[in-house]
Amino acid sequence: MEILHRDDLKRGGFAGLRETRLVMDRQVFGERAEGGGWDGIGNFVYLADARFLPKGETRLHSHKEIDVISVMIEGRIAHEGSLEHGQEMGSQHVQAQRAGGEGFSHNEINPDDTENRMIQLWVQPERSGEPAGYKLYSPIEGEMTRVYGGSTDQDETLDGHTFIDVGLLAAGNNVKIDGPFIAYVTRGSGRINDKTVGDGDLIRGENLEFDAVEPAQLIVVYTNQFN
Repeated sequence: MEILHRDDLKRGGFAGLRETRLVMDRQVFGERAEGGGWDGIGNFVYLADARFLPKGETRLHSHKEIDVISVMIEGRIAHEGSLEHGQEMGSQHVQAQRAGGEGFSHNEINPDDTENRMIQLWVQPERSGEPAGYKLYSPIEGEMTRVYGGSTDQDETLDGHTFIDVGLLAAGNNVKIDGPFIAYVTRGSGRINDKTVGDGDLIRGENLEFDAVEPAQLIVVYTNQFN
């Protein structure tokens, strides 16, 4: 098992936000991948931990053939763009957008006078040319909530063999996942496979077992085989 500490990496950003990029898969980003970060797992290729400045925004920009998952940690985001224009994300909400072949444009805005915090993950879709799509989730306290991945015969999540679960965990909650994983702690602390981890720690290994020591938030990415 390996642990990457966010605060050991360079802090960058653009427009109205500052971010640390912990995952930039070299198969996608090549020489643009920042030093010290990791490759992804499955079709998961990017993870950034961002803080928007007061009234900061990403500015309107476009995506094509990528799935963008945004996990709100603190504060709010006002969403503008070609998918669900006017939607607002509050603390702990998760937004999943599929660009597909149709593509989408969006601008994420901090409407408040204080900084906020959002985690953004990118996953490559398994099929090209798909229509654009949008999902919004409110993870349930005390458990892991699936926000990405699943078979094509369901519409609760954007489909794919790469899964993303978000947990709002109470002290004493336990999470187990078999097989390779990448996990990111975004609040509180816990023990993963007998090592203590906290906010800003990215962990990868085999066979996750996480025990929350205090109220914690955990993002887990892993792969799942199904027909």
